[in-house]
Amino acid sequence: MDVLLTKTEEKKTAIKQTISGSETLLRCLVAEKVQHIFGYPGGAIMPVYDALYSYADKLTHLLVRHEQGAIHAAQGYARVSGKTGVVFATSGPGATNLVTGLADALIDSTPVVCITGQVFAHLLGTDAFQETDVINTTLPVTKWNVQVTEAKDIAPAIAKAFYIAASGRPGPVLVDITKNAQNELIEEVEYKSCHDIRTYKPKPLLQPGQIEAAAALINRAKKPYLLVGQGVLLSGASNELKTFIEKTGIPAASTLLGLGALPADHPNYVGYLGMHGNYGPNINTNECDVLIAIGMRFDDRVTGNVSKYARQAKVVHIDIDKAEINKIITPAVAVHADAKEALTALLPLCRKHEHPEWIESFHKLNRLEFEKVVEKEIKNTASLKMAEVIYMLSQLTQGQAVVVTDVGQHQMVTSRYYQYKNPRANITSGGAGTMGFALPAAMGAKIAAPHKQVIAVIGDGGYQMTIQELGTIMQYNIPVKILVLNNNFLGMVRQWQQLFHGKRYSFTEMQNPDFTKIAEAYSIPAEKVTEQKNLEAALKKMLASETSYFLEVVVEKEDNVFPMVPAGAGVAEVILEVPK
Repeated sequence: MDVLLTKTEEKKTAIKQTISGSETLLRCLVAEKVQHIFGYPGGAIMPVYDALYSYADKLTHLLVRHEQGAIHAAQGYARVSGKTGVVFATSGPGATNLVTGLADALIDSTPVVCITGQVFAHLLGTDAFQETDVINTTLPVTKWNVQVTEAKDIAPAIAKAFYIAASGRPGPVLVDITKNAQNELIEEVEYKSCHDIRTYKPKPLLQPGQIEAAAALINRAKKPYLLVGQGVLLSGASNELKTFIEKTGIPAASTLLGLGALPADHPNYVGYLGMHGNYGPNINTNECDVLIAIGMRFDDRVTGNVSKYARQAKVVHIDIDKAEINKIITPAVAVHADAKEALTALLPLCRKHEHPEWIESFHKLNRLEFEKVVEKEIKNTASLKMAEVIYMLSQLTQGQAVVVTDVGQHQMVTSRYYQYKNPRANITSGGAGTMGFALPAAMGAKIAAPHKQVIAVIGDGGYQMTIQELGTIMQYNIPVKILVLNNNFLGMVRQWQQLFHGKRYSFTEMQNPDFTKIAEAYSIPAEKVTEQKNLEAALKKMLASETSYFLEVVVEKEDNVFPMVPAGAGVAEVILEVPK
């Protein structure tokens, strides 16, 4: 009898356990070492949320107040941590509310996996309740997307999604899972992560000939100039960059998303590029003889009028995405490679050099900018200016904070005046310019870096686009600091209206609510500053708070951001003040 029982037990153990598609999904996420999910439940994804109820010890889910908040939070999490952010949303409007964030993540190369619920497979195409063709809707704004209609296909789809999102040039991926696939029972299988797809080669093989040609140009250059893009950060190449410029003596400037790749106090760092960048970096773009662009895509905010951009220079363009090479600027040498691999290969081939006179030419131009612009802004006595606030914030934090900016004048001012010392500390919406980005992205950033000071710097316009995420901050006690620079205007649009549309301020002035009362309603300590004499103490109080904190600083209404490269102008036509 005992022998028979033993054999029966052995037979039972040989039968594989069946689990639902929803639990299969969650096991996949655990296997991918996912720790945090930002999401919002609904009918079509309810089976996943039901399974999630039993996974509280393995997966931390944060209930946001809007799906746009979920994906921006996942972006902030990904940008700070270097991991892939994860989002849950339901079908129909839940899925379409992700589109803005998907577009933002795609153009800014942010790895995010969005998992959306979908109606039952037999209802697809019938205009069922909350059915939207999410695959075709999100096709232009994802690196890859797929619809899963059977439970057996969930694990392979998730494995592929995480691989594609994080490899090569990172980006957002969406997996749409029908409700029947979530409910269906299948035999549990061992999860196999994806490391290769036959038709997808995310990291190009380094070509020695390209590296040698680039090194030859760099070694012959009299006025070499290096442009640092986000690709340096994404490849983890900050140390390699620093070693390279210290050997070659090349001055380096940063794009908006490249800020922090090189410490702002490094002697070879000459400033911030672009429309509102520093004077020296813009002017000397048209003075260098070799322009080395690493991990950047020659965005129009960097180049201005392309026909007037660095015509005198031989360009070396290093980028992991072949589509970016020759798209805007035709390089003399194209290096299709990962930034870290390219810099590592270049280093032994490039001669040790110094360019003191060339670097001094940047400093001379930047001193002119200081006299005409910076000094008046940070030492202003007439009224509170945005630059004064950010300059003081940078000093008080010693450039060590993670700063998450929204989109507008405050974004450009922060990029100019916050002196970033560390990689992955400047989190902003670059290519898409998404207002409403900062508040939820700061939540995700703080979840990713709980021991770092995380500060959201936001304008009064963008703040109100995702202000509901104060509820998420309250519910989960996320100690993020919120600094709103309030000029009661849509400031960047107003600046353009002033300079180029005869001061016709068409629908840009804002009547705002009492922001401090709103913050206090969410149990967030709040303060409002209207005078300079109170600014430093208020910033110190905000930074010292162990909880979330809201600080509103009322700044000059018609404050402008200079320097500025006007639309249609070349970078060397950058202006330092309002044209007379």
